[in-house]
Amino acid sequence: MKDKLATLGDPRALHLRERREADDTLGRALALVRLLRDRCPWDKKQTAQSLRPYLLEEAHEVAESISVGDDTSLQKELGDLLLNVAFQIILAEERGAFSTQDVIAALEEKMVARHPHVFGDSKSPPDWEAMKAAERRSEAALQNEAEKTGPEPFEGISPGLDPLSRAARVQERMATFGFDWESVEGALAKVREEIVELQQVADTNSAFHIGDANAAVEEEAGDLLFAAANTARLAGVHPANALLVSVSKFEDRCRRMIKLAEMRGTDWETVGLETLDRLWDEIKQEES
Repeated sequence: MKDKLATLGDPRALHLRERREADDTLGRALALVRLLRDRCPWDKKQTAQSLRPYLLEEAHEVAESISVGDDTSLQKELGDLLLNVAFQIILAEERGAFSTQDVIAALEEKMVARHPHVFGDSKSPPDWEAMKAAERRSEAALQNEAEKTGPEPFEGISPGLDPLSRAARVQERMATFGFDWESVEGALAKVREEIVELQQVADTNSAFHIGDANAAVEEEAGDLLFAAANTARLAGVHPANALLVSVSKFEDRCRRMIKLAEMRGTDWETVGLETLDRLWDEIKQEES
């Protein structure tokens, strides 16, 4: 039916014209899982829930390969992730939840609806967040009617996201309802406010030492991180990506600091903070 629509020029099937011969090889991943389910005791006993940790792990490894620009690793990790996606589809087929065709049809329907400038007559892309918000409101209305519950503004945001990504998604979601800073300056002011509050909490805990568990400090530190994530988002930077850049920079500087210490015959593990600080400053000066 879809091929017929493409032949007839139906705009909803424009993407089928972009198919390539090798695209069909993706179906081999599904066939591979079916074989494993039939012949391997370990694969046979797996469930959607038991495979969830592997799915998350493989997604993170794909992201890591992208982050470091390692295409060889990316090829391997994408295969591992694809296997996990295929596994979830086969398991769903086995329990009668949905089929491969259902997954692809739902994807096509969503993308056609969200790209009227590609599949329709619109001259420009839509407001993505506003469109998704309208979809969520429609879905939530049906859900609430069935369950008689109140509105859930964060429906669809995965609780499995890393904290910084979840912070950004929650902030983006509320922004679709108009609850957002008008500028980056407002978010920066909030960061400064949270720094003061964290300092006040630390000052009032006179017995507080590094490494001590303290609920008040934890709360204020979390507020500061949330505000910083908001600032990054408003500046057009994903907070998780920004943090990865900083972590990578810190790791690189630490390696160079240690190398510099060893070149000078300094035992960097026991020399103390004062000397390490001087070495750190030298490394930073080299960069500038």
